[in-house]
Amino acid sequence: MDTAGLRSVKAFLLDLDGTLYLGDRLFEWTPRFLDTLRRRGLGRFFMTNNSSRDAEGYAAKLRRLGLDVQPDEIITSGQSAALYLREHPEIRSVYVLGTDQLAAEVRRAGKEVVDERADAVLVGYATNLTFAALARAAVEIRRGAVFLATHPDLVCPDELGMLPDCGSLCRCLAAATGREPDQVFGKPSSWMVRLVTERCGLPPQDIAIVGDRLYTDIRMGIDNGSLAVLVLSGETRRELLRTSTVQPDVVFENVFELAVALEQA
Repeated sequence: MDTAGLRSVKAFLLDLDGTLYLGDRLFEWTPRFLDTLRRRGLGRFFMTNNSSRDAEGYAAKLRRLGLDVQPDEIITSGQSAALYLREHPEIRSVYVLGTDQLAAEVRRAGKEVVDERADAVLVGYATNLTFAALARAAVEIRRGAVFLATHPDLVCPDELGMLPDCGSLCRCLAAATGREPDQVFGKPSSWMVRLVTERCGLPPQDIAIVGDRLYTDIRMGIDNGSLAVLVLSGETRRELLRTSTVQPDVVFENVFELAVALEQA
């Protein structure tokens, strides 16, 4: 396996669930990997498509797992949606099918969160989902509201198994309204890469994107000219990798192997 591309990397954009932890269980190799980045003077950012928490919520979770992480190191799909909202002043009000944390992200973007007659509907990983909320989202979309989704993931990995995620809710709404989302943020779109390049001042070519999903993490790396690093500690198995049209630049069993490669490089 050719790992020469690692030598030019100055910062890592790291997926969370399936890469550094699973559910509430930190992988045993994660602390060594992060220590390797620190010792080599490499930047790090943590990314997630899961929009049920905001940056402070994810930083708090990582600290509970024993990692020293600050909110400004977190990149979420909710932040990507907020960036879009800030750039579209014609959208003044938003109906949020998602958690209170996602609604707070919308308010930080300067938008009003409303219960009806919204300019846009934003769908996230709605762990607080009720039928009434889903029905209202359908009504607003059919009425003509802009249809936005924080991320495309159909399922979210959990210790219980694969749970219905934002993409599944969007499929339900598309079936009910006859409309697909107008914009989808999070991986593999370029919105997260925009956020991290603005924060660290590096071009995408100097960034490695590390994750366990081919169609989100690896696709985003390929599309944005970053080094695409796949780890096999989460969703992707070698059987799927062999048949996929999306191929990473390098593959490791987990981030422990990536740490060893960095030390050798």
